[in-house]
Amino acid sequence: MAFSDFQQKLTDALREFASAELGAELAQIAAEVPPKTELGDLAFPVAFELAKELKQKTGEKQNPRAIAERIAPVLESFEFVDRVSIAGPGYINVYYDRAAFVASRSERPSLAEHGSAGDKICVEHTSVNPNKAAHIGHVRNSVLGDTFVRILRAAGHDVEVQNYIDNTGVQVADVVVGFIHLEGMDLEAIKSLDAKLAGEGRSFDYFCWDLYTRVGQEYQQNEALKENRAETLHMIEAGDNPTAELADYVATRNVECILDTMERLSIRYDLLPRESEILHLHFWEKAFGLMKERETIRLETEGKAAGCWVMPFESHEGSDEHETDKILVRSNGTVTYTGKDIAYQMWKLGLLGLDFHYRHFSTYANGQDVWITSAKVTANDLSVPEFGHAEKVYNVIDTRQSYPQEVVKKGVALIFPERGEDASVHLNYEMVALSPTAAEELGFELSEEDRSKSFVEMSGRKGLGVKADDLIDRLEKDAFAEVEKRHPDITDEEKNGIAHQIAVGALRYFLLKFTKNTVVIFDFKEALSFEGETGVYCQYTAVRANSIFRKLDENAVAEAYETISGSRSAVSELFAGEDGDGIWSLIALAARLDEAISQSVNAAEPATLARYAFNLSKAFNLFYHHHRIIDESDAVKRSVLVAAADHAKTALTSALATLGIQVPERM
Repeated sequence: MAFSDFQQKLTDALREFASAELGAELAQIAAEVPPKTELGDLAFPVAFELAKELKQKTGEKQNPRAIAERIAPVLESFEFVDRVSIAGPGYINVYYDRAAFVASRSERPSLAEHGSAGDKICVEHTSVNPNKAAHIGHVRNSVLGDTFVRILRAAGHDVEVQNYIDNTGVQVADVVVGFIHLEGMDLEAIKSLDAKLAGEGRSFDYFCWDLYTRVGQEYQQNEALKENRAETLHMIEAGDNPTAELADYVATRNVECILDTMERLSIRYDLLPRESEILHLHFWEKAFGLMKERETIRLETEGKAAGCWVMPFESHEGSDEHETDKILVRSNGTVTYTGKDIAYQMWKLGLLGLDFHYRHFSTYANGQDVWITSAKVTANDLSVPEFGHAEKVYNVIDTRQSYPQEVVKKGVALIFPERGEDASVHLNYEMVALSPTAAEELGFELSEEDRSKSFVEMSGRKGLGVKADDLIDRLEKDAFAEVEKRHPDITDEEKNGIAHQIAVGALRYFLLKFTKNTVVIFDFKEALSFEGETGVYCQYTAVRANSIFRKLDENAVAEAYETISGSRSAVSELFAGEDGDGIWSLIALAARLDEAISQSVNAAEPATLARYAFNLSKAFNLFYHHHRIIDESDAVKRSVLVAAADHAKTALTSALATLGIQVPERM
């Protein structure tokens, strides 16, 4: 069993004791991990809560320590508990049976063994406008979303991953304007260009990146060109015309390129829902009808929003700051992004009463299929998985969209109060910028003023941005140089493989170690450092741990656990000695992986697991520095050291995998 299982059994026993022996009902029982292992493995302040509750019931003052002393034998009755001590006025400190736990060689169960931890969860992330290549800001979204998916699955949840494709939006329209009016291309010409770019080793999404920037610049000085935007957008939304067909090709090709970019980071999706189907399959009309029927929206007759359909809330009333976010239908009859998002959210939660059609989009190397929505029946319905119908939906969208996301959450809850606001969660995050050094390394020309700033902000419309593939390429190049320096004798293929793993680990960890509400200032040197809080440091620690077991006899680990099982008293004496707390602290930290995952789920904060991996890496390196594991002459101590390293290696490798970080063969 893991420590999380121990805690659950103890809290259940406390709740039962409080009810049966004291007549007190405890809804929540607080548990704390003491700051030092010598103070115990788990501390309960429950005696104070019980004393307070009993005083309210009886009117008599209660002694928390006396209550704690009654509780102690209950907790000591569990075989995994070595002893219980009462500290101060009534804190209950529980010490686990260290020898028994180490002997158990506890390993985390697989998802199949874990069982489902609840109903289906949907996570929507990435959702890059399919008008150009993905940039570093999109990578933070995707890494956060993908890691949170991995964390949910590690906790036993059934998770569906969606990547929303806004293929009828203004950004796609701008690139279409560029192709038609600046490049003078029709669909066939674009297909020929695409083939030509592929033959030259150039990417279609990179071409669109530059074209999108040109269009933005032309709009500033060419009003006639800008007038084409509205008509182009109208044609794309309407569908079934040459402009819409051209736009569909451009958007689809960009989606393919973006998925290839994300695959480099091991980021994958189950479904690509498209905005075009939300329009053409009348999702919005159905949602709009439900809103009017349940009187959750109103038609404004005066003021700035006259003629608009608005979803009013008591909060923010009287403030103009977010009024436009509450408008679902403009006075000209067009639907806002927020309106379409509400319809989409209703579908994700299985509340709309309509469904998409689907077609197969692609298959990943591991055999996982990706589906995309369609307005027409294109596949046998029996071959398509059931999408949507989630119990809870997490939308990974940057913090600038916080209020529109609040409107979506509140809007769905108003229409379907039985589901409430808890069904919709905005997993928000701050932007990514570059350090001036990183910007110059990527070829940006900076002014003296920019160099003096703490970071350089980016703008896709101005073309000031870092393409995700360029960022990964640069990281791989730098990592390759380091691998070549350390391992000149291995093949280039091996060097490239290790460099890729290091680059991905460095990037993912750098974007994950900061809490979501922190602005990330990316720096190559910091991300690729072998020291400090980096993915490379964690990978290097895991490589170091693996190297120990490569040097051991193949039966050494099994023999170590046999020795521990047959020498319980000697193992207990070792843990009671001067090295005991230090060795146990590593084992105990390794055993808290499930707790770190649970905390990450509850707070919707992947940084919690990233910090756990770093702390475990630090603890292992300290342990490695203090103990000569392979050369230890005492058989029992050597066995315990091997077991401690095994527990740590298993937990660290699992934590890194959940963060989407692989452990290289060597570094």
